[in-house]
Amino acid sequence: MSEPVESVRLDKWLWAARFFKTRGLAAEAIDGGKVDVNGERAKRARHLLRGDRVSMRLGMYEWHVIVRGVSERRGPAPEAQQLYEETAESSAQRAARKVQLDSMPQHFAFGEGRPTKHDRKALRRLKGDY
Repeated sequence: MSEPVESVRLDKWLWAARFFKTRGLAAEAIDGGKVDVNGERAKRARHLLRGDRVSMRLGMYEWHVIVRGVSERRGPAPEAQQLYEETAESSAQRAARKVQLDSMPQHFAFGEGRPTKHDRKALRRLKGDY
């Protein structure tokens, strides 16, 4: 058996904790400035230790987690959830953001389709093209 790891690269940890589907996507997010460790912008080769605070922006949501474990392999989701603990304020902000996004209209009503010949003439008169 191998010895337990003390630290792991940031991109590998994000992948193992199932925040990103591939290490490449995790590396892109890190390079794009969407991931901070202990309040500072991090590089993908940064080693994470237990107790580090990681902040990341994923789409419309922002996560603030505390590293509780490190792993070099990607396991099942229940194992991955043991690697971090989300802060209470982070989960409250995400829930509020979800309610806000759910209350927004999901589509745009286009009306009755293309304008008729009568509508086009009215638009031209309005624009002053006639």
